Amino acid sequence: MKILTAGQTRQIDQECAKRGTPVSTLMENAGRAVAEAVLAALGTAVEQHVLCLVGGGNNGGDGLVAARYLHDRGAKVDIYLCSRRPADDANLKLARERGITCIEAGQDRGQKKLQGLLAPATGVIDALLGTGRLRPLDGVFRQVLEKVAAARKDRNFKIIAVDLPSGMDADTGAVDPACLHADLTVALAFPKPGLFRFPGAERVGELKIADIGIPESLADFATTELLTPDWARAALPRRPLSANKGTFGRVMVAAGSTSYIGAAYLACSGALRVGAGLVTLATPASLQPILASKLTEVTYLPLPESPPGFIAAEAADTIIRNSGQYDALLVGCGLGQEPATEEFVSSLIFEKVLPLPVLDADAVNFLPRITDWWQWLTDDAILTPHPGEMARLCGLTVDEVQSDRLGVARRFAAEWHQTIVLKGAYTIIATTDGSCRISPFANPGLASAGTGDVLAGVIAGLVAQGLPPYDAASLGVYLHAMAGETVKNKLGDAGMIASDLLPALPLAIKNLRSPASTGV
Repeated sequence: MKILTAGQTRQIDQECAKRGTPVSTLMENAGRAVAEAVLAALGTAVEQHVLCLVGGGNNGGDGLVAARYLHDRGAKVDIYLCSRRPADDANLKLARERGITCIEAGQDRGQKKLQGLLAPATGVIDALLGTGRLRPLDGVFRQVLEKVAAARKDRNFKIIAVDLPSGMDADTGAVDPACLHADLTVALAFPKPGLFRFPGAERVGELKIADIGIPESLADFATTELLTPDWARAALPRRPLSANKGTFGRVMVAAGSTSYIGAAYLACSGALRVGAGLVTLATPASLQPILASKLTEVTYLPLPESPPGFIAAEAADTIIRNSGQYDALLVGCGLGQEPATEEFVSSLIFEKVLPLPVLDADAVNFLPRITDWWQWLTDDAILTPHPGEMARLCGLTVDEVQSDRLGVARRFAAEWHQTIVLKGAYTIIATTDGSCRISPFANPGLASAGTGDVLAGVIAGLVAQGLPPYDAASLGVYLHAMAGETVKNKLGDAGMIASDLLPALPLAIKNLRSPASTGV
């Protein structure tokens, strides 16, 4: 599913009009979809009291339509008009014909009537402002939103935003202080980038994307998309009945050091749990007996050490000699920062005859020390930096990376000719041609040590099964996040540890293959 900026959204609206689909039709579809989402959030319409805050533009028109549908379904509905509507506004006329209370904010001194409408409310629809450029909220808009926020502290009503919470910038995620924290945001036709960028993302609540009758093909020009269950299901590697372990690929994992033994375990397990046929762990020889007690399904390539517990520089030759039978090479998880290990990584990853490399953790950390490293690295590598590692790679600060995650990932994936997985809430996957995909998940439970090692292993396991780098990275992110959601639903988002994800990964794949699977 494409993600569109505010400008791209206007472009598509204009194209719809040219093709004979008027704004009124899209508005009708949008309002009906919002009403259905409100009812799904609140339950049965009976005994629900919904207040609809209506602005002056198309977003307000969507709210008026939603109010009408909710009334017709049996909910008690009030409309609070915060801007003048056109004198010939058909949707406002239809609402009044139904006897829906319509109060004009300009006639409500001190918002006393608003406070009266908020008292019985079980739901408030925010249909004040749409996807236009963010401007400071003032006057009646600010006063109304502040009244709603204050009432919310005392009463447990749900806030439902139409397209995006009013006061949020659709493109950047910047927010006005008066912007409400929605429980549910119903994005119309296509989601906007700001819904996945902080601080705005914290105010979105649950996100639903409503079909309002715009053909998806009109957005084919857009280069940013949201990962969806349908996409992930189609991308899953096939599992033929005639398969053997060679069918599902072979992964070599160069990982581990005396201080980070668990990283090797998690990375290898991640590759196995997404269906790789064979995983070989290349690790310091002294660690092999320790890891063998936990990784019973893995084969081993013990490597020379210098100092003890860390991979020696000459170990690169050992891996190169044995790499011909492998389909993917994961390098970096828990390697440590010893000078000999740095030399090992440098000697290994620039070797052109290797399987497709996935570079994580310490392999990524070593790259900024090498002048023009991207000119020496094969063009189809996958890099999986967290924001701090990405900042070092780019020569930026972490704040600069985080303030424009999409732009930074897109720019440097193209410049370096690599696939970049910029980890974090709403992980971004960017590839060499400027295309980007965004994960729909933000899970605080994944912010713990080792979850990145699992992700790196998952991606390498999918590469080994024949997926192209961009698809392997994208599907890996999605499966990893689905596993995180499974664990969060069972345990909560505090206390989740990386190894909890491992048994949840096959379940994520199973659930995706099921026709009944659902998601964003």
